[in-house]
Amino acid sequence: MKLLEKTQLGDVILKNRMAMAAMTRGRTDINGLVGDMTIEYYTQRAGAGLLFTEAIRISEEATGSPFTPGIFTGRQIEAWKKVTTAVHDKGGVIIAQLWHTGRMGHSVDRKGKLPFAPSPLPIRGMQHFTSRGRKDYEVPREMTIPEIEQTIKDFGQAAKNAMAAGFDGVQLHAANGYLPNQFLAESANQRTDDYGGSIPDNCRFVLEVMKELIGAVGSEKVGIKISPFNPYGDIVLDNPADTYMYLIEELNKLDFSYVELMRYSPHSASPENYGADNEIELFGRKIRQTVIANAGYDKVSAEAELEKGIAKLISFGKLYIANPDLPERFKKNASLSEPDSATIYGGGKQGYIDYPPWKA
Repeated sequence: MKLLEKTQLGDVILKNRMAMAAMTRGRTDINGLVGDMTIEYYTQRAGAGLLFTEAIRISEEATGSPFTPGIFTGRQIEAWKKVTTAVHDKGGVIIAQLWHTGRMGHSVDRKGKLPFAPSPLPIRGMQHFTSRGRKDYEVPREMTIPEIEQTIKDFGQAAKNAMAAGFDGVQLHAANGYLPNQFLAESANQRTDDYGGSIPDNCRFVLEVMKELIGAVGSEKVGIKISPFNPYGDIVLDNPADTYMYLIEELNKLDFSYVELMRYSPHSASPENYGADNEIELFGRKIRQTVIANAGYDKVSAEAELEKGIAKLISFGKLYIANPDLPERFKKNASLSEPDSATIYGGGKQGYIDYPPWKA
């Protein structure tokens, strides 16, 4: 089974071709500190070839949702050290996903400050989960050029902090409607300066952040996650295929490790004007770096994807919530547990670290 074969990613050897995708779980304290539960959560899943952390805020300004971790204070770095040490003691490899939420936040969890974004365009058609319940999205404040420049530097500093915390690498979260994704999409970016108004300018922010990360920690330790056809967060591009082809062409000129390529739900029709193309086929073949295919895979479809030869790893999200020993279950062809949807976000041990391993 290809899924269980060893492989190499950047400068590390992985025990298999299975990755746990980044998943927000909302289990930190109010200061963004991970604790003993988080240590247990990741060590339970260290049988994966690669672990991506839940999205980690790069700065106070990056805050979007409550009870999410940060990596911009000394206490946060020290707390993550305990996680990385425990994972490494189990023979695991763990990468920090770096996160700025942009307009996908709310002032109630930002000390009264409005979130900022490429343009003052609110998210429509959905509400935000806040510490005071669901609320409509606010009109974000448009970022100034100095704020854009500072945010790029914040990504670089967060990457250095991740190395200090013992992570094996970092990943830019440029998917799912968050700030880097917002710069790519006309539904969030109506700028007419160097950071908007054309496909090259819409892509500039993502490319500059990637260069910052590579300069901060080295090419072998850097990757990016993209979601070309995912409309989550009111993300609509005028020319999605053209935008992402350009982005990939420019990323190909940079020296870094991998691209995690997220499919839109294989069970849903692509949004209108996005076409019906499979993102792994359409974009994956153009990517020079290692491709990690993501979203909606099971054992059979993941194995089939690897057989195509485009992706070298498959990342699984939901399956890892209730199946901490997922590689072992695949190996034994064992049944899979279903996650409790009511305990995915927030709470305590229930639905987080109390899913039992498989027993024959």
